[in-house]
Amino acid sequence: MKKYYTLTLCFLLVFSLTTYAQISAVSFINANYDFGKQPTNILPNDIYDVYVSWRNTFASPCSNGRYRIKFDTSTETVSEGVAYGMLLSVYANDKELFDGLWLYYQDFSNENGVMNWKINECTTIIGENGASDAELDAAYALIVADKRWGNSGVIDYQGDAMALINAIKTYEIENGTKVLKPGDAWGGSNNTNPSYLSPGYFRVFGTYANDMAFWNAVANKSYDILNSNLSQNGAVFNLVSDWCKADGTYSDEVPWAYDEGKSYYYDAARTPWRMAMDYVWHGGSQAYDYIGLCNDFVNVQGGFNQIYPGYSQTGIAINTTYKDPTFTGAYAAAAMSSASQNFVNSGYVELKNQSSDTYFGATLRVLYMFALSGNMYNALNENVLSLHEVGQQSFKMYPNPISDYLSISFKSSKPRTIGLCSINGQQLIVKKVNGLQIQLDFSQLDEGVYFLKIDEENIKVVKSNIIK
Repeated sequence: MKKYYTLTLCFLLVFSLTTYAQISAVSFINANYDFGKQPTNILPNDIYDVYVSWRNTFASPCSNGRYRIKFDTSTETVSEGVAYGMLLSVYANDKELFDGLWLYYQDFSNENGVMNWKINECTTIIGENGASDAELDAAYALIVADKRWGNSGVIDYQGDAMALINAIKTYEIENGTKVLKPGDAWGGSNNTNPSYLSPGYFRVFGTYANDMAFWNAVANKSYDILNSNLSQNGAVFNLVSDWCKADGTYSDEVPWAYDEGKSYYYDAARTPWRMAMDYVWHGGSQAYDYIGLCNDFVNVQGGFNQIYPGYSQTGIAINTTYKDPTFTGAYAAAAMSSASQNFVNSGYVELKNQSSDTYFGATLRVLYMFALSGNMYNALNENVLSLHEVGQQSFKMYPNPISDYLSISFKSSKPRTIGLCSINGQQLIVKKVNGLQIQLDFSQLDEGVYFLKIDEENIKVVKSNIIK
């Protein structure tokens, strides 16, 4: 398993101490997946920087510890955004934001136990009933929280995850067909959304809830819908439509959608990412075959820098005047099934270099970068979390940010080497330790960012002379 860094932020000149405390625990595991190939060109600060930037732009506090994620209309929040925020914050070890988002979700849940899909700020429901993609992301994020943080705090992550999984099963899976409905109050065989289908989650739900036969059937039905959609509509490569019936034909229930849901547009764009996660977590030919079509499409277009935002199902680009990470990043995630490391790396470079000012594109960009870096690991992979626990608990250090001296204490006494490097890679300190404590002198170092290597972990530390 890869371990690059545990990261701590010091923006004391810009943010209050309260804001600093909220994100001081941000850390990343950077796991290797059981299947597929990950980029080798991710820089140490990439994931940390993109997460903090996203958090500072879109996470907004309410009262009583609640948080919401700002929509394109900044006074509004959608359940999808709350669930995306839960995924990002739990994988970033940002417990305060995660808990605040989940409390917000619960505050605006309906009688079926799912969040009403649109809220004005922190007070008023303006869009009733659930959206199943939000429920799926939120339920899975709760499982990650259970496995990462346990259940000793105020929130019972395990109990809440089970309750939400049961609500999804009862209200958002069509009875008798295993078709994922787009919400608790509508849809099913007559209307579903291919980009909501999350077979990787469904397999995890089956194991977690001891209900494998049911959830595996939902996963298999998901691929039936995708493949039927491609074949019924003469689609090329992976280009499923935004909306369809369970038999793959077009739905007549979404006249308000772009092209009445018949194009590979801003809904369908997420589908390669959803299937990629099923593949890197679980393997299997169904996911591999679909994301293989994604890779073929990128190659035919001429590379990731030739992917545009939206296509007809026959492969005609809808708009060639701009690029959008919503589309590019999903294909970059699918590239993890490729045998070519250069192809995988080029997908990451293009995703990193593209940006978006919109809630949707900016948020998905971070999610895709998390996926590529191993920070969207399978929550039930005990090897990932057990190895992380060993690394996390082998030592403690304080303070960080640092003024003059950094104290480090170890759980066990053994020979070890501690190294400190500048952000440019220059070796500044090398210390041999064979005890339980050591103190490093930072008093003569300039203010800035440094990297400390302890027990094979690289930790970002900050020297600041204004700390009180």
